[in-house]
Amino acid sequence: MGPVSDFDPAEILPDDLLERFRSRAAVHDRENSFPVDDLAELTERGYLAILVPRELGGGGLGLAEASLLQQRLATAAPATALAVNMHLIWTGVAKVLEDRGSRDLRFVLHGAVAGEVFAFGISEAGNDLVLFGSDTDASPRPDGSYAFTGTKIFTTLAPVWTQLGLHGLDTTSPDAPRIVYAFVPRTGDVVTRDDWDTLGMRATQSRTTELHGATAPPDRIVRRVDPGPNPDPLVFGIFSVFELLLASVYTGIARRAIDLAVEIANARRSKKTGRAYSQDPDIRWRIADMALAYDALPLQLAGLCGALDDLTPPDGFWFSQMSGVKHRAVTMAKRVVDEAMLVAGGSSYFTRSELSRLYRDVLAGLYHPSDPESAHATVATAWLGPVED
Repeated sequence: MGPVSDFDPAEILPDDLLERFRSRAAVHDRENSFPVDDLAELTERGYLAILVPRELGGGGLGLAEASLLQQRLATAAPATALAVNMHLIWTGVAKVLEDRGSRDLRFVLHGAVAGEVFAFGISEAGNDLVLFGSDTDASPRPDGSYAFTGTKIFTTLAPVWTQLGLHGLDTTSPDAPRIVYAFVPRTGDVVTRDDWDTLGMRATQSRTTELHGATAPPDRIVRRVDPGPNPDPLVFGIFSVFELLLASVYTGIARRAIDLAVEIANARRSKKTGRAYSQDPDIRWRIADMALAYDALPLQLAGLCGALDDLTPPDGFWFSQMSGVKHRAVTMAKRVVDEAMLVAGGSSYFTRSELSRLYRDVLAGLYHPSDPESAHATVATAWLGPVED
């Protein structure tokens, strides 16, 4: 693959495909259903393996290209983009490790090519430690496997995943406590609740997952690390790829909101002046303000994704930059959609309006790590040092 400047996302996600996705998105939102047809078309195009090296049968793309694709996909079907994101996070982490000489997640790359769908099982109710702690019990077995018992929330791809990447806390081994990262297959020990009935992002079907001794075999135990902040490459990879791809989805939503606002402003005419709303100075200022807020994010994403692809070593500001770009993307996207609703006027308040759906979908970004409190704490630590005891 050539440099990102030569990369055209439309070659992988052409306009006609996006139009099909966009037409289905409203139906899935209304019916609270999973976009099975979207996933099938993406799978057929090799999208689930875009981050797998070519020599392993994948698309050979980097994070920078994947970010552009996810931005484009989100302009048509935000929930489909967010759902696929969780699979791409694991393949992205595998790529980050592979690029740095580690084959610890090589099985993820092979699995993505073979049709496995990887889900992200990290979030737990009330666990603000996120990667650095877990309320899920990870019980070691004599054969080197681990049995996981606990409850994970926001398990996107719930109806279709085949492998769940997760973490739990081992409190019984001689070197305990240890956070254990592993992958479990979908078996009878995993119960998926049918409890996803939300304000927006309904098609992600990010249901609650109960683990009742779900077992990860020895060759799927990928890390045992100390609880708390950890420099381990796996933790680095998860945090970085998660934040960058999430920011990409919400940046894509903002782009679609601007495009809709421009389209509507050109189509609407003032009864007072007889001119298109695009000629109204207040509307022009509002759309310009939206564009000014949006413009910086694609460039920031390109820079940070490029740094990750180029193996730039992390410095003391790396984690704050990852938290920061996700936080900025989400708050920017929410602001842009708010403004687009005002440009469109009262018609956007009806649920049949695409902007109405975007208005609800964009709110989900507030609940993904890093939340505003965590992002500010991370940035404050980077600039001011840790809080003194």
